[in-house]
Amino acid sequence: MVSLISGRFERGGYTILTRPENAIFNRLNRQRGVCVWIIIMTALSSFITLVVFVHASATVRGSGLLVRPHSPSEGALGNILFAPIPIFEGWAQYSPAYPVNRYRETPQGCDITQVNILERHGARFPTSSASTRILSGVNKLKSATSFAHPSLQFLVDFTYDLGADVLVPFGALQSYTAGQLAFTRYGHLVDGNDFPFVRASGSERVIASATNWTAGFSFASQRRFNPLLSVVMSEDPTANNTLDDSGCPLAGDSDEHVDAWVNIYATPIADRLNSQALGMSSNLTATDVHNLISLCPFESVAKEKLSQFCGIFEPQDFAGFEWGNNLDKYYGTGYGQPVGGRVQGVGYVNELLARLTNSPVRDNTQTNRTLTSNPATFPLNRSIYADFSHDNQMIAIYAAIGLLNERHEVLSTMQIDPKTEWDSSDVVPFASEMVVERLACAKAPGQGGKEEFIRILINNKLQPLSFCGGDKNGLCELSRFVESQSYARNNGEGDFEKCFQP
Repeated sequence: MVSLISGRFERGGYTILTRPENAIFNRLNRQRGVCVWIIIMTALSSFITLVVFVHASATVRGSGLLVRPHSPSEGALGNILFAPIPIFEGWAQYSPAYPVNRYRETPQGCDITQVNILERHGARFPTSSASTRILSGVNKLKSATSFAHPSLQFLVDFTYDLGADVLVPFGALQSYTAGQLAFTRYGHLVDGNDFPFVRASGSERVIASATNWTAGFSFASQRRFNPLLSVVMSEDPTANNTLDDSGCPLAGDSDEHVDAWVNIYATPIADRLNSQALGMSSNLTATDVHNLISLCPFESVAKEKLSQFCGIFEPQDFAGFEWGNNLDKYYGTGYGQPVGGRVQGVGYVNELLARLTNSPVRDNTQTNRTLTSNPATFPLNRSIYADFSHDNQMIAIYAAIGLLNERHEVLSTMQIDPKTEWDSSDVVPFASEMVVERLACAKAPGQGGKEEFIRILINNKLQPLSFCGGDKNGLCELSRFVESQSYARNNGEGDFEKCFQP
């Protein structure tokens, strides 16, 4: 099967993929660009698809965004943002990725030898189901006969015009910029025989994000290194996919915990808005409010400017909104979910261990053995690996590794913990990255030779890794890290079976 990817947008002289045949972007203000994405899909098995990525040359020039494609700074993702970072900190997983900390160079005597990048897709429109829920609240507000507060007056002429499910242009740019930054930071690892191996989960927005990343990497290398998207894993529930949380039929959900908190934080907001929007056909509920707050980030990333819906809500409203989404992650696929929580990250962790140790994958959970047994689809000789996924699966992977658990906290449905490690805008925003670096570090004077270590960063923030003896530089001996991953190496210690046995 051959498919031409023609959905793309042009900004400042370059073209970025958004999705196949997406007519929405035909309305965008176009400038000259010459990149074309061609994807050739060949069925390798019932579970996988191989993808080949080809593109032409382009010149890049900033057009309203601060883009530095030839030599992006370490703050490149921050440079493309359309508002100050503090504004995004209440947007939960719908925030654009921003550098939580400044990237810390490796300690003296240490050299990076391998990099594993796990990245969420870029900013998108709401899903179809979320759009329906958002519109319910919007239509109630628009039914008002008058507004008693000026922040609502824009609703008189407001029209909801967002698409559904696919990347917005800003989201495509995020992945493109991330690819540039990856080359800037790790390009010294690449040569003609060793270039990034790239995989993606099978939804359109994830595939598009992966190919935009490869385009950014290629551009930053001045076309010397042109990585391909090599493997796309099906998101069919019957397929084994370590980059999607679709492999646990009996997985629990977070609804009970989220609903309890939404009723606490959002009911007073609903009362406030109901008193300001007069004559509505029916009053807003707490659930309506939670959905309406999400329209602030969704419309903002779609239009690359702050939505007027952001002005309806107060800072404490966004704090409540984010806590509700923190609960969703923690009790959805994190530590708080006993059935189909962190166990859904086990397969990826075992793949990671195989790469770090240059040894075959040992796993009896979600890995696809057709893939992992074939060097063409799971090589062990690369210095850079880049995998593209979803926020819920990234949470499962964090928890399977043991990250975000220094305080062993249990998230409350009654009140916000301002010191939580589960800040979803920090750990799973749009285009979020977890990076696992393997390093070779010189031994103490007189001992000679080198030792292998790893360190893990989430959006530039070094993780402490106390579970494997991490030091002040975030370094953990590779052997101790492998030993610490007993949950993954033991296939979830019985949790995987819960996915299939009530």
